[in-house]
Amino acid sequence: MSKRNIAVGIDIGTYQVKVLIAEENEKDSAKPKILGVGYAESKGLRHGYIIHQTDAIKSIRKAVRQAEKASGIRVSKAFLSIGGIGLSSHISNGAIMVSRADNEISDLDIEKVINESEQQIPSTISINRKTIHTIPIKYKIDGKPVFGDPVGMKGAKLEVETLFVSCLEHHLTELIHAVEDANIEIIDVIAAPLSASLVTLTKPEKIAGCVLANIGSETVSIVVYEDDIPLSLEIFPIGSSDITNDIALGLKVSLDEAEKLKIVAESQDEHPKKKLDDIISARLSDIFELIEAHLKKIGKNGLLPAGIIITGGGSSITTIQDLAKAYLKLPTKVSKLACDSSLEECLSKNSVKIKDSTWSVAYGLTVFGLHSDDNSAISSNAGKRFFKSTKKKIFSFVKQFLP
Repeated sequence: MSKRNIAVGIDIGTYQVKVLIAEENEKDSAKPKILGVGYAESKGLRHGYIIHQTDAIKSIRKAVRQAEKASGIRVSKAFLSIGGIGLSSHISNGAIMVSRADNEISDLDIEKVINESEQQIPSTISINRKTIHTIPIKYKIDGKPVFGDPVGMKGAKLEVETLFVSCLEHHLTELIHAVEDANIEIIDVIAAPLSASLVTLTKPEKIAGCVLANIGSETVSIVVYEDDIPLSLEIFPIGSSDITNDIALGLKVSLDEAEKLKIVAESQDEHPKKKLDDIISARLSDIFELIEAHLKKIGKNGLLPAGIIITGGGSSITTIQDLAKAYLKLPTKVSKLACDSSLEECLSKNSVKIKDSTWSVAYGLTVFGLHSDDNSAISSNAGKRFFKSTKKKIFSFVKQFLP
């Protein structure tokens, strides 16, 4: 694997474990060539966290073996996503006096002010949590906003507003142990919504302002972008399986039939279409109400020109785009994964009958792995350092967000 630039992404979702192996594409570096994919039913998980370690390990091993067989490559190292209801974000502010006598701001000052902003996070929020991404949103020098990197500029006081993405440390540790017990070394850990955004959002969308909503089986994750920087990230404990359950109860049908009715949003004569539409609309309204409430909380409701981009398994519901536009009053589109055509080839070879957008997290992991600027941060020991170290570390993932 050292002679070829190859990366492996493992997305452990509540519904499925997905493994994707890709290598750098000489024709289009932004779209890695996919060598193989593997998937397995997620057993032993609930809302993105592990409830039965042994079952989770078996699911990971099954998905990895399938990807190895498809690609002809043995997986020993991988990039791992973390999602689930334990994932969240918090914005904190910090301020320091510039250390140099000539008032020139250095890298050390940047590190100090970010550390200071982390210290300002209330203990009630940080307890039992592990910071996995530290993303500076904006800087000020002597009270004035700074556009770009403040290093080399002069001033007496440096301020920063920082987004900290964290997860429950217990959930993270258990995911790590499950992957390592499957004999795979973790290179780096990335929040699932941020990983998906690498391959579902365009740069103009992230600059103008948008919200990416990944509708999974048991959770909905959102990440809000503006000026090409993530401003907020949140997970809601509701998903497309709740819609399936509502249809099964409302129409008195099996879960399998309810799943089919949900996707096509059409029913036979024995199931009135209006009743089906009402059931689907009611649950989707719950989801969009949570998204709208979060956008209001951060002051961005109705103020994102690029609107809402929907991805994930739940995006296959035919009426979802119209409902999202009507409820959120934002431009709406269902995302199609921006990837090399090799994904479709791999999915067809493996008889994978799922929408390609459900692979956005796994594919995003490989894009990150193949295009990371800081090779030291994704070295073979980075994953182990992450879990053993008591210090918070700024991942190389953050570099693309630095102003």
